Amino acid sequence: MEHLDAGWLSQFPPDREGRYSFLHKVFILTGLMGKLSPERLLPAWAALVAIAALPWREQRGLAAGIAAVACLGDWATLALLPRRGRSWGPVTPSLLALQLLRGGLSWLLAWTIGRWTSPLPASAGWALLMAALSGVLYYATWVEPFRVGVTQQTLRLEPWEGAPLRVLHISDLHFEGPSPREATAAAAIAALHPDLILLTGDYLNISSVYDPAAQAGARAWLAQLQAPLGVYAITGSVPVDVPGIIPEIFADLPIRWLEDAALPVTWEGQTLWLLGVRCTVNAERDAAALAEVRARVPDGAPAILLYHTPDLMPQAVELGLELYLAGHTHGGQLCLPFYGALFTSSRWGKKYERGRYTEGRTTLYVSRGLGMEGLGAPRARLLAPPELVLWELRGC
Repeated sequence: MEHLDAGWLSQFPPDREGRYSFLHKVFILTGLMGKLSPERLLPAWAALVAIAALPWREQRGLAAGIAAVACLGDWATLALLPRRGRSWGPVTPSLLALQLLRGGLSWLLAWTIGRWTSPLPASAGWALLMAALSGVLYYATWVEPFRVGVTQQTLRLEPWEGAPLRVLHISDLHFEGPSPREATAAAAIAALHPDLILLTGDYLNISSVYDPAAQAGARAWLAQLQAPLGVYAITGSVPVDVPGIIPEIFADLPIRWLEDAALPVTWEGQTLWLLGVRCTVNAERDAAALAEVRARVPDGAPAILLYHTPDLMPQAVELGLELYLAGHTHGGQLCLPFYGALFTSSRWGKKYERGRYTEGRTTLYVSRGLGMEGLGAPRARLLAPPELVLWELRGC
């Protein structure tokens, strides 16, 4: 991993203060692997099927047939996604990961259950497990990524008087191409009629940053957003919201940037401050920028911080901010029951993986966002469906 071709790495900005995190390198490497069509790797798929069947002894023929059917099913499930306009990830990396998983489970099952039961029931159990994995794959790629939900949240502000303020938080659009997800989200937003809309970064997919069609699609989607008090936005991850691209997408749109800025919003005689900090993943710089914009807020005035990741939570608590809105983690995107996120790409790991957290007087909400990771990452969501977050701010 340390010796990835520098020319390939240089196509993507680093994601950690001038360096590439391990996960970012994995995505880049699998993105390179994704340039290989599955058809060119037929001997590899055949070998993985044979390896999966190897521990089943006298049932090897049956086991090989089950493994082959599962492999072909995975291939079809992944290959049809772009053809049906659902998502645009490469097939090869995900197909390889699935066959390695299936093979590992085959050996585990053969050496556990297979040792204590007759071969036929054991292989039947493996067939059921393979079918269950196929069902999970279908759900995670064809169903859950398009189940856009609206999460309702309420926050009481001590200085607030008068009517409640409805604030819609949208994060991690990651537009790669038009799909039912974007259409569903746009319809939900229009039906909510929020007073204020706040965007917390990552508008393109890292695979589509330089794709003119994706840029135009993201711009068209963002152009639909409107609210009486306006739409405000910050930048997201450095490799995704590239400085030379994102300003062009937002040019002439009625969306206001919060670039290390503090702006007041007035609602029925009440003033709420919006603080936007540009995400550079340089912890020292971003913390200093937050302190500087916080200093512009009058004492006692309620404020909302917009910062792409949850990484500034300690500083937000220290500064006594009422509400901190973030995204970036996708809620883990792929999660396990009772454990949650496998990865979050946050400096705090799983500490702030998704949802609502309260420390001191600060409430942090980490949105699961709308889109998915790019490059060679699977275009899938499991136990982390996309969400819009609607806040109702009211007095105590």
